[in-house]
Amino acid sequence: MIDPQLLRENPDTIRRSQEARGASVELVDRALEADAARRTTLATFESLRAEQNAFGKTVASAPKEQKKELVAQAQQLAAKVKQAQADANAAEEEFGRTVGALANPIIDGVPAGGEEDFVTLREVGEVPSFDFEPRDHADLGELLGAIDIPRGTKVSGSRFYFLRGVGARLELALMNLALDRAMQQGFTPLITPTLVRPEVMQGTGFLGEHADEIYYLPADDLYLTGTSEVALAGYHSGEIIDVEAGPIRYAGWSTCYRREAGAAGKDNRGILRVHQFNKLEMFSYTRPDRAEEEHEALLSYQEGMLRDLGLAFRVIDVAAGDLGQSAARKFDIEAWVPTQGTYRELTSTSNCTTFQARRLDTRYRTESGKTAPVATLNGTLATTRWIVAILETHQQADGSVLVPEGLQPYLGGLDRFVPVA
Repeated sequence: MIDPQLLRENPDTIRRSQEARGASVELVDRALEADAARRTTLATFESLRAEQNAFGKTVASAPKEQKKELVAQAQQLAAKVKQAQADANAAEEEFGRTVGALANPIIDGVPAGGEEDFVTLREVGEVPSFDFEPRDHADLGELLGAIDIPRGTKVSGSRFYFLRGVGARLELALMNLALDRAMQQGFTPLITPTLVRPEVMQGTGFLGEHADEIYYLPADDLYLTGTSEVALAGYHSGEIIDVEAGPIRYAGWSTCYRREAGAAGKDNRGILRVHQFNKLEMFSYTRPDRAEEEHEALLSYQEGMLRDLGLAFRVIDVAAGDLGQSAARKFDIEAWVPTQGTYRELTSTSNCTTFQARRLDTRYRTESGKTAPVATLNGTLATTRWIVAILETHQQADGSVLVPEGLQPYLGGLDRFVPVA
């Protein structure tokens, strides 16, 4: 949720953000009207309630012969108070719905526009070239006995797969390498629940325009998470935490689920877009004035991982219209996928400022002793999709794949995946 004070005092900031996102600017005016109605009805209710309390004392001290008439007046006043309270509650709910539909105001410098309007910040590494016809990751996975898509489809349907043999070992190696890197930077490991309550899913901003991508279990009123960010954001909900000495950092390891994995016919082949995958997610709680610094730190950890895996990649500043409701700024890292001849997203990191914390009531104590919402940030440090770029980038003419040096200790010293007989 956005800051109501910012809405009242500087609505133009929110209007500019909505416009840059390609979202409704009119919604800002509706939110202002709802806020005014909320405050008016609340003032009316509190005034009537004060009048009722004062009148109750008059009734109590009145002579017996006057009480019957006064009690009748008290009953009429009580009815007015009840109606005023109902009006105030309705206005509060309407304000919550309206302001809850507004996206997090973007940070200055975020490019305006949609998916194609990102700004490339840098390109890192040398795009691989081959003196043979490179295989795609699906063919390599089959050749190595690492990925079994036909049986995944047989068991679970389209966009499911089995990782087997060196494929399973590669994913575990990736996740453990990422976990070790995260712990070196002060992240506490967590294996998170993958089912969460609606208020947690709503609080993180995932039940907006992309709600149809989420698996929902109506019998239990629980959602399957598409990222451990959701559970990690809810971890300290309703709490006052201490971020004065520095950010509180968690590394959440979980299986993730997404219902809608791309448009029909797009990325159907292989494991680039699937319904189930594993991920190690960094999550930080910090003071709002330190959020941009923390965002750069998360990005640097991601870049360090991809460099050490020998991948060519670019870092982009995602345009406002492609941010999602919670993020005020997001950096994506896209790795080069040789057989597609383009960069594809492997990881992202988002600064959600105080948007999620306001919804989930996660606060810190300021120097004045008052409480205020913390800032939350997230970023992926390893996920199943990375296997795509690793296999394709490091493939050899004979179908074998060289193992990046940083992963070898996590694979028992194995330095090459070779085709199975």
